[in-house]
Amino acid sequence: MTNNSISNQPTKVEKNPSMNDRDFINDLLATEKYMTHGYDVFLNEASHMGLYKDVLDIYNETQNVQRHLYNVMFQEGWYKVEPAQAQSLQKKSQQFSGYREQLPYGENVQ
Repeated sequence: MTNNSISNQPTKVEKNPSMNDRDFINDLLATEKYMTHGYDVFLNEASHMGLYKDVLDIYNETQNVQRHLYNVMFQEGWYKVEPAQAQSLQKKSQQFSGYREQLPYGENVQ
């Protein structure tokens, strides 16, 4: 099996018991992902519109920071992604097309 991962050449970091730049950014990325998940749950259950809007603003800022940290990790070669296989994409497309047919408006949903 060939390695089809997409990544940049990793930036070298010193390996020792202390945290390095990669460790710090990875920790921040994990924290931001955790926070956006928590905000997402809150937004799905919020009943007060003013509070909803405030937390939505915070969520958007947090999501933007998460994306920035991901981009830094990827640019530095510290984050790899795997390309999706065509067969897997086709299978998911068929699966979700089936879900769309179950909706009240059927195939008229955009």
